[in-house]
Amino acid sequence: MFLVTVFLQGVTFGGITLLYLKRYDLGSEFIPVNLPDKHDSAVIAGGSISLLGLLYVASSVISALGLSSAQNQIVAVGQENPVVFLLLIPLQFLLVGPGEELLYRGLIQGKLRENFYPARAIVLASALFASIHLFSLTGEGKLVYIGTAFVLALVLGIAYEYTENILVPTFMHATYNAAQFAGAYLTSTGGI
Repeated sequence: MFLVTVFLQGVTFGGITLLYLKRYDLGSEFIPVNLPDKHDSAVIAGGSISLLGLLYVASSVISALGLSSAQNQIVAVGQENPVVFLLLIPLQFLLVGPGEELLYRGLIQGKLRENFYPARAIVLASALFASIHLFSLTGEGKLVYIGTAFVLALVLGIAYEYTENILVPTFMHATYNAAQFAGAYLTSTGGI
């Protein structure tokens, strides 16, 4: 299950995007990729902190309302073997973040932007991104999880539109996921 998840999110999503770009001769300029400059780096840092802050706020609101959120199946695997969390951290930067961002922000949001205003493209791509996570969830509160993922995806979509650089949401996404896995490792091993 661990390898399937990583390869689906990283290799498959990124691969589908690259094949689509090649098939329709869109070229590399369709999804702008630039080495982050100082401005992009500031957006990455601020955006990553914002994502983690939004997660904290969402978790607090969910708890205050007496709701529960579903859990990604990979977390259950990591709780049984915490080393999995450590393996997931670099994979967020190498496969998962790049693959998901190429597909959802780069390709899907980019294609939607051709027919809609950027704000609508961001909302639609974010809704699709959040809904695809349904298949990896376990337990009660799946809609709560999807709602949280949607809000976080909006931030990623805005960062992409603002910077016009796919590496910005990629690093934000990977940093967010990696921080969660690091926290899960510490919690699972008694480090916190």
